[in-house]
Amino acid sequence: MRLSQRHGYDLDNQGHLVIGGARAADLASGFGTPLYVLDEDRMRANCRAYLGAMREAYPGPGRVLFASKALCTVATCQVAYEEGLGIDVVSVGEILTALTAGVPAGDLFFHGSNKTPEEIAYGLDAGVGRFVVDNEHELGWLNRLARERGLRADILLRVTPGIEPHTHKAIQTGGVDSKFGFGLLGPSAEGAVLQALDLPGVRLRGLHCHIGSQILDLDPFVMAARSLVSFAAEMRGSGFVLEELNLGGGLGIRYLADQEPPTPGSHVRAMAEMVRDLTARYKMPLPAMIVEPGRAIVGDAGVTLYTVGAIKTVPGARKFVSVDGGMYENPRPALYEAQYEALVATRAGEEPTQSVSIAGRCCESGDVLIWDAQLPDVAAGDLLAVFSTGAYNFSMASNYNRYPRPALVFVRDGEAQIAVERETPADLVRLDRALRRRDGTPRPGATLLPDTPLPGEG
Repeated sequence: MRLSQRHGYDLDNQGHLVIGGARAADLASGFGTPLYVLDEDRMRANCRAYLGAMREAYPGPGRVLFASKALCTVATCQVAYEEGLGIDVVSVGEILTALTAGVPAGDLFFHGSNKTPEEIAYGLDAGVGRFVVDNEHELGWLNRLARERGLRADILLRVTPGIEPHTHKAIQTGGVDSKFGFGLLGPSAEGAVLQALDLPGVRLRGLHCHIGSQILDLDPFVMAARSLVSFAAEMRGSGFVLEELNLGGGLGIRYLADQEPPTPGSHVRAMAEMVRDLTARYKMPLPAMIVEPGRAIVGDAGVTLYTVGAIKTVPGARKFVSVDGGMYENPRPALYEAQYEALVATRAGEEPTQSVSIAGRCCESGDVLIWDAQLPDVAAGDLLAVFSTGAYNFSMASNYNRYPRPALVFVRDGEAQIAVERETPADLVRLDRALRRRDGTPRPGATLLPDTPLPGEG
């Protein structure tokens, strides 16, 4: 099976990669490279897969939230909400993005491990549906700020069940030694429940956990569900009623062709069975079960397009194929050794003939997007497509080396729409301010000639 097929994409009769009904080469020609491309129908299908699984597998009330940190734009929040998902947010910026997309504040779940008083106040004033409380400090601030407004904030307590799934250490979030949440292994979570039940400014609705990201094994999710329901059963004597059980996200996707990630259906079913069986054993009412997929919604719907530039062969070592992107628009390989696969978009059916390293253009030796990419012969000007880049690429992009961030386009039925405009070099200095002399007069600065447009501006 061709690499493109393994990743779920078609070729036209000329061997060109097609994304959402549009040829990759036409997208690159129309919008430039590097270019983030998102297949809108694929994102919608992923949303529907989770919603359908929740309806079929869980007999109690269920809800699916889009973990917007994976790709937080007005367009992604629009699509997720249109498909029936609420939105998981972690900052004022993400709240504002979701509200701008038309998502009602009541459908927002406000996460974050160090919310400031200003952020908490913003969330309260906006009317977010749930605060997911991470620590005692936040709990105190939230209680005080809610009471000042005559409100009672609905909350979930984030707990860490002590589970460390097989994934990179940087994206494990549910272990004992974690910066997140109240630990179940010890008195921390119990104390948080007792404190929350006693505070007049909050209403404790339930529990939340998130054990990590890019998890390809269902057992850790099931173990987490067991831990939280068992803890809730132990706390019933203190007056705690588990109304809502938020089991987070973290399901992995296919980055490499030989990976076989669990489906959204199997993910939801595995947790739903544990919750259903354990609540029956403890004679507890079924809580509303909530899941928060992010990567599993947008990850495999994204493709990034690059133009090949310099090619350098190091005798006896490797061949570097440089592209016009790099760690500034995809830091994941440098941060936690994330792996990807690529092909030549205009010759997507050709068999690979060589192993090369796809290098970025940042001034870092570690700026290599793929160390051992299997490609046919490539030349400067070729168009490369890298698969499964919908999650955490755009979200984590920066302006390192003062590179402008790429555009993001959504494609559906062959029609492409700009979701986020490409930055320009002028955007990078728009908020800069030149220093002045001590007497207040301006220092001399360079002046661009009016007839020398910057790249990308004309």
